[in-house]
Amino acid sequence: MASSTPLEENGYLVRKSSSEENKDVGSDQESSHYLKARQKLENLLNKNMRIRMTDGRTLIGSFLCTDRNCNVILGSAQEYLKSADPFSAGEPRVLGLAMVPGHHIVSISVELETLTSPQYL
Repeated sequence: MASSTPLEENGYLVRKSSSEENKDVGSDQESSHYLKARQKLENLLNKNMRIRMTDGRTLIGSFLCTDRNCNVILGSAQEYLKSADPFSAGEPRVLGLAMVPGHHIVSISVELETLTSPQYL
């Protein structure tokens, strides 16, 4: 006979089977993983990010949000074009609010100065 744990639902005593208990443990682990990932993303909000794209462009801006498809919204974004000369910095093009499709993102990095500024320490 499977072990069970009594619960009370709507005034009645209900027993859960061990397979139902295992589902609860798995869902607790999933929700814990979800909460940790969400907290990491929340900690990155409003930090300057550098996003390299598949076409060679680089966008730098303030991380505002993302979605399930890994699309990213940057505020106060600037676009830097891929240069043939590695020593020329090139003038950035000011974009303002920019949406970067997730399938075009090659890499994302957080700018160091936003991590070490006093407001984030």
